[in-house]
Amino acid sequence: MTETDDQGLTAPAEPERPPVELRPALEAVLMIADEPLEHLVLAQAVGHPPADVEQALRALADEYTEQGRGFELRELAGGWRFYSREDYADVVAAFVLEGQQAKLSQAALETLAVVAYRQPISRSRISAIRGVNVDGVVRTLVTRGLITELGHDGESGAILYGTTNYFLERMGLGGLDELPELAPMLPDLEDLDSELERVAQQTAEREAVPAEGEAAPEAGTESKEGTDG
Repeated sequence: MTETDDQGLTAPAEPERPPVELRPALEAVLMIADEPLEHLVLAQAVGHPPADVEQALRALADEYTEQGRGFELRELAGGWRFYSREDYADVVAAFVLEGQQAKLSQAALETLAVVAYRQPISRSRISAIRGVNVDGVVRTLVTRGLITELGHDGESGAILYGTTNYFLERMGLGGLDELPELAPMLPDLEDLDSELERVAQQTAEREAVPAEGEAAPEAGTESKEGTDG
């Protein structure tokens, strides 16, 4: 097809991109992806219908598994990406971690677990749960892209934190609903929440200023009013 300019001259239209073979095209794009890609994004990249792309992705994943390849194609955190196969985790770990320390500290792991299960949550509440100051650990987790700011608490104005898609990817989860049940590992949750609330009130002064004229509660005193409901 040609186009005509104001002077009546014709110019050839920009040629359309020739169609590409679906599976090799998907492999080429996924090979350079540094984060999971949704099938709709991949469909736009390779110029094929989304339904065909999704079917091809699942077929490729099955094919790699049947062939026993050292890598696999997985759908995590809402997208698709290549990963090394779990059977070779020790080999990969030895290669990546040789001469460096890439693991999170115990304090970081504990803080990350608190955020994962109690999000959105403020630093003061994390500190109350862990019993230590977590400012430095929270900064580390934010820097590594495992947690992020989700907004501010409506009452205190404290920053609230939650996990990221990168966290889901690293944990091999499709969503937060796939986290293991926490109840069997904790005492009665109602008693725990009451204790956490009491401790959090004592540590929240670092992140919020009491309203004008409002006296801070004395440590060790208990309210004589009943709970709501």
